[in-house]
Amino acid sequence: MSSNSTYSRPSLRQLGGLKGLFRNPGLVLWTLRSGGAVGEDSFGNRYFQQRAFAKGAKPRRWVVYAGGATDASVIGPEWHAWLHYTTDEVLPTGGAKPWQKPHQPNLTGTAAGYRPAGHDYEGGKRAKASGDYQSWTPDL
Repeated sequence: MSSNSTYSRPSLRQLGGLKGLFRNPGLVLWTLRSGGAVGEDSFGNRYFQQRAFAKGAKPRRWVVYAGGATDASVIGPEWHAWLHYTTDEVLPTGGAKPWQKPHQPNLTGTAAGYRPAGHDYEGGKRAKASGDYQSWTPDL
């Protein structure tokens, strides 16, 4: 087994305390037993890497979402690249491009999600089709 001791052992408190343990016992116990803390992002998500692993193998990498969230879209590109072994080091967070927008949560399936005008939750009435529509008929 290879070992990388540069990562610190996490504490139960860092993983959400007893509430986190009851919410996801397997993740918390695996992280306490095998995980080494690598870092934290601006959303409060904590990233871990396996401390001991077989020689020649890649260490496992995983994230513990802040507040128990499970929306993977809250992982920024710098950490996404590290999680998927695109890079061995976390990409720098500075230097955001002017076209980059801040993260917005995925609201699909919630009351705040997009619903078009004809949706049942929006009254079920949609505007009548305009008179400029002509159906296609084949030339016979």
